[in-house]
Amino acid sequence: MLGTGRKLGFVAALATLMMASGMAGCSSLSSNHVDCNVVRLQSQAGRSDTEIASALGVSVSDLSACKGPETSGNTTSGGAPGPY
Repeated sequence: MLGTGRKLGFVAALATLMMASGMAGCSSLSSNHVDCNVVRLQSQAGRSDTEIASALGVSVSDLSACKGPETSGNTTSGGAPGPY
């Protein structure tokens, strides 16, 4: 059987590991990354930049990264899709 000191050491190591992984997961919540697909869909739905920024919890200037040429998906217009 494990001694009391060894049990406490194991519990402390496990708690430290859980806290470290929890902190790593939370760091992605505080970034200023803006999902441009959400911004585009909300703009198409008629919402203003101010409303979108408020809903996403970012500033209106952060939305400017989503303005401009389309950078994802099919950027060509018209015609049939190319050969696969």
